[in-house]
Amino acid sequence: MTPPPESEPRTVAARLTGARPEEGRLVLLSALYFFFILSAYYVIRPIREEMAVAGGVENIPWLFTGTLTAMLLVHPIFAAVVSRWTRRRFVTVTYRFFMVNLLVYFVLLSVVADGVASVWVGRTFFVWISVFNLFVVSVFWSFMTDIFRERQSRRLFGLIGVGGTVGGIVGSSITAFLVGFLSPATLLLFSVLLLEGAVLCLKALDSRCATRSAAREGPDAEDEGSGVVADGATGGGRDASRAEASEAVIGGSALEGIRRVLASPYLLGIGAFMLLFTIGSTFLYNIQADIVARTFATSAERTSIFARIDLSVNLLTLITQLFLTGRLLKWLGVRLALGILPVISILGFLALGAAPVFAVFVVFQILRRAGNFALAVPTREVLYTVLPRRDKYKAKNFNDLFVYRAGDQIGVWSFAGLRALGMGSSALALTMVPLAGLWLVIALWLGKRQAELARSGGGRRP
Repeated sequence: MTPPPESEPRTVAARLTGARPEEGRLVLLSALYFFFILSAYYVIRPIREEMAVAGGVENIPWLFTGTLTAMLLVHPIFAAVVSRWTRRRFVTVTYRFFMVNLLVYFVLLSVVADGVASVWVGRTFFVWISVFNLFVVSVFWSFMTDIFRERQSRRLFGLIGVGGTVGGIVGSSITAFLVGFLSPATLLLFSVLLLEGAVLCLKALDSRCATRSAAREGPDAEDEGSGVVADGATGGGRDASRAEASEAVIGGSALEGIRRVLASPYLLGIGAFMLLFTIGSTFLYNIQADIVARTFATSAERTSIFARIDLSVNLLTLITQLFLTGRLLKWLGVRLALGILPVISILGFLALGAAPVFAVFVVFQILRRAGNFALAVPTREVLYTVLPRRDKYKAKNFNDLFVYRAGDQIGVWSFAGLRALGMGSSALALTMVPLAGLWLVIALWLGKRQAELARSGGGRRP
C-alpha cells in the first residue's frame, strides 16, 4: 500500500538527520541546550587566548599548573554535590555558580587598569575559563548519556552536537565582530545570558524525562535491544527507571569517581584516551602561541585571528555533523570512528614537523579541532552510555576534568623541557607522532570493549 503523502517529509527528515519523529522534541531541546553552553564559552574563549599571550608565552606552563590545581579543588566538591542532590538541582547550581563568577570578572575587568594588576586578573581569568569550559561541557554530556540509550546515542549525539557547533559559530561571531566596539568585560555579559538559556533547557529536558509519557519519546524497535537506561535497567521497567532517575539522588562518596576509574580497565582506557588527546592539544597550543606571537603584532589582530580560527573550526564541524557524523558511526562503528582523530593527528604532526609555518598550523589546527568536535567527542561520549549512572557523572567528571588537565600539565611541561633543550617547533611536532600512534591503539581497543559491553546489556562493571 502506498503511504500517504504527509509521511514522506518525515522519511526524508529521518534519512537526513537520523532522528525519528517521536524523538524530535528531546533532540531539539538537547541541541538548544548545547547551543547555549558552547555559545557562552566561545564568546569568552578569544578573550582568554589573548590574555594568555599578553601575560607572556613563557608563563603559559604556570597557567596550566594553576588550572590543574583548581581542578583538584573543585572535583571533590562537585562529586559531593552530585552525591546529595538530584540531577536537576546539582546541574542548575553548577551553571549558576559559573554565572556569578562571570559577573565577578565583569566587575574586575571593568575597574582594573592596565598594568601588573590587569595581567594577574587575566591569568586568573585564564585558569577560571579553563575550568569553566570543561565543567559545563562535561555536565552536559553526562546528562545526555543519562537520558539517551546506547543505540540512540550513536544515531543522535552527532545531531545534538550540531546545536553546540552553531553555538560556537554564534559565540565566535559575537566576539569577532563586536570586539572593536565593546570591551572584553561587556562581552562577558553575553555569556551570562546564554548560560541562563542553558539552565532553562536543562529544566525543560528534565521535566520531560520525569514522566512516563516523555520517557517513551525515545524507544523504538531498533533500540529495544540496547537495554541501557539509567543504571542499566532493561525490559518493561525501562520507562519507570528513566522517570525515577530524574528525582533520584545518585549517592556515594565525594571520591567515588576516582575509585571507580582506578578499578576499571575500561574507564582507565577512556582516561588514557583523554590524556593522550590533551598532551597533543597542549603541544599544538604552545606551538600556536609561538607562531601567532611572531606573526601578528597587536592585541586586536591576535584576538581577531583566534576568533576567526574558532569560526572556521565551527563551520567545518557543522558541515561534518550534518552530513557525515551519523553515517560514519553507522558505517564504521564506534571502534573505527574513534580512531579517525588519532590518524588525523599522526598526519598533521608529520606535516607540521616538515613545515612549521602559520599556514600549515592553521590547516592542521582546524582539521584536528573540527574532527574532535564533529566525531571524536560524540563517539567518546557513546562509550559512557553502557555504564551505570555513578560512572556517567562521577567517573566521567574525573576523566573529563582532572585527567584532561593532567594531560595539559604533562604536555606543557614536556614542551617547556624539550624547548629548553633547544628543540624547535619542527622537532617538537614530530615528538607527538609516536604518542598519536599509541592513542590510535587505545581508541581501537575502547571501541571493541564498548561493543562487548553494549551486547552484554550495559550498566555492568566493565
